[in-house]
Amino acid sequence: MTKAADQKLIVGLDIGTSEVTALVGEVLPDNTVNVIGMGSSPSRGMDKGGVNDLESVVKSVQRAVDKAELMAECQISSVYLSLSGKHISCQTEKGMVPISEKEVSQDDVDNVIHTAKSVKLSDEQRTLHVIPQEFAIDYQEGIKNPVGLSGVRMEASVHLITCHNDMAKNIVKAVERCGLTVDHLIFSGLASSYAVLTPDERELGVCVVDIGGGTMDLAIWSGGALRHAEVIPYAGNVVTSDIAYAFGTPPGDAEDIKVKYGCALSELVSKDAKVDVPSVGGRPSRSLQSQTLAEVIEPRYSELLGLVNQKLLTVQEQLREAGVKHHLAAGIVLTGGAAQMEGLTECAERVFRHQVRIGQPLELSGLTDYVQSPAYATAVGLLHYGKDSQSFDENELEPKRSVSGLFSRISGWLKKEF
Repeated sequence: MTKAADQKLIVGLDIGTSEVTALVGEVLPDNTVNVIGMGSSPSRGMDKGGVNDLESVVKSVQRAVDKAELMAECQISSVYLSLSGKHISCQTEKGMVPISEKEVSQDDVDNVIHTAKSVKLSDEQRTLHVIPQEFAIDYQEGIKNPVGLSGVRMEASVHLITCHNDMAKNIVKAVERCGLTVDHLIFSGLASSYAVLTPDERELGVCVVDIGGGTMDLAIWSGGALRHAEVIPYAGNVVTSDIAYAFGTPPGDAEDIKVKYGCALSELVSKDAKVDVPSVGGRPSRSLQSQTLAEVIEPRYSELLGLVNQKLLTVQEQLREAGVKHHLAAGIVLTGGAAQMEGLTECAERVFRHQVRIGQPLELSGLTDYVQSPAYATAVGLLHYGKDSQSFDENELEPKRSVSGLFSRISGWLKKEF
């Protein structure tokens, strides 16, 4: 990226199934992110997080990047890139090392994390993230920052997020065809967590569900650490498809109707409200009740959220058996483009029987009118990730993040994975 000496610019690129978003942010002296440019374009050639038409993806990315460059008045050369898809998987591993000088040093921490992550993966998988959860020194467990503590041996629990090598290569190839380099690949659900969660929510236990066009990205947190990551390959596009089939309207018009008039709870819709539905083949458009539209949308959203709930219950049981905090006291946070549906909070609370909120990006300045929306959670999270990685690189210290504890050190360790 071409940048002035006094500017530290970061670019987040989120290539979704429905939309490509590029955000340009600068890191201010107080270490906040100021968004100075954004560009978006309809996504073509992507399906459920994977590339199925390289040339179309390249054109979509180029359009979004060109718009962001124009608004930010800079030339973009490198990006932090999000990755999703059902090929994403996760596992928790443990490692143990002797403490070299009777007192834990940063080298000891690095060694124990290296030991924990050194598991054999299949040839087609690669490690995307190595995220420390907690440490134990001798008989003391649940330590978040072991540096400086005394002991004989230290154990670390780390969460590995892995992806399919070829799937990652394909999306990187599309970006490189635009003359850009990829600083890092980041799991979309982790990026969204950076953008929309508070430290208290991560501590109490929370599940972030990023509902996009083609995938739903899950990130489950408890005790301040990431416990599970998963991608469900169904999302907002199946709702659009239902509307198109139910009303015999083109998919593009079905998407517009969903966004403008959709509601995820039919009882919230006025009985008198009407929707104008375009027809196919040159037939005249028809007027239908909004309630009929909601009756198509509600069961599908309930089904999608039900899939998430099944995963949640399974993971909570696994955490309970492992002796890890499994309660999600902070409930569910829904974000992503398809989370902007009226009535979704109420619909989700019925499915999850938990408190639910819609997650908007936090800790931002600059073009907040544009990007303070659930649709941009992943792209904003990429900026936060990039900021923390850069501050670690420059100072070789912890990233200076307002979030205290283990979460603020994650980026430093992640950086060393590449």
